[in-house]
Amino acid sequence: MSNTLIKEGKYSYIEAGEGKPIIVLHGLMGALSNFDGVLNYFSTKGYKVIIPELPIYSLPLLKTNVKSISKFLKEFMAFKKIENAVLLGNSLGGHIALYFTKLNLKNVKGLVLTGSSGLYEKSMGDTYPKRGNYDYIKAKTQEVFYNPEVATKEIVDEVYASVNDRSRVIKTLAIAKSAIRHNMAKDLPDMHIPACIIWGKNDTVTPPEVAVDFEKLLPDAKLYWIDKCGHTPMMEHPEEFNKILENWLTERNL
Repeated sequence: MSNTLIKEGKYSYIEAGEGKPIIVLHGLMGALSNFDGVLNYFSTKGYKVIIPELPIYSLPLLKTNVKSISKFLKEFMAFKKIENAVLLGNSLGGHIALYFTKLNLKNVKGLVLTGSSGLYEKSMGDTYPKRGNYDYIKAKTQEVFYNPEVATKEIVDEVYASVNDRSRVIKTLAIAKSAIRHNMAKDLPDMHIPACIIWGKNDTVTPPEVAVDFEKLLPDAKLYWIDKCGHTPMMEHPEEFNKILENWLTERNL
């Protein structure tokens, strides 16, 4: 399937399928292609899958924060005339989904969190490699995955370009500070919507205990583990990830 980037006004996004909307929110270093498996699978299963490019590096520095990106999502949904959707977020994308849900509960049918930030923020600043040669960047990128071979040359090249772009580094640190300020622990018990938590057992960025805390704090959450899997289950084990998610969506009639 050819996943062509659509550009309309200030929005860039990938879209496939017809039916109930699933909006996918990528992470800090996450390319839209990280979700090819989700897009290609669910777009044939009665869902419209939409992956917007989040303005992490295009907002003014003072607006480079979780709140502003959540506002961007609200505007994007209005632009696409989507009243409510299932939100699927990885890493920072999960945090955006949670903050959006806090402010716009009626616009969210369900939450899917995988390797999400929002409770444990130390990693966003600490593991972001701010300097170093290519081999160092490659090693740091591979640490995100259980299987280092998932970190293709293309992925490593993207990270290397980002850490050598001063503006991106500054904005990354701004987002990291914002994430710490917007810890979601006290807000999660008020989110009375179905939540699916899919987590890599070997995630070193957002460790397994974070997933356990999400399940405890969200009132209607179910936690699923994927073994031999790091921070991005939808990339490392796409078939298992999709099957877990499909079964959950069916169970919850979403």
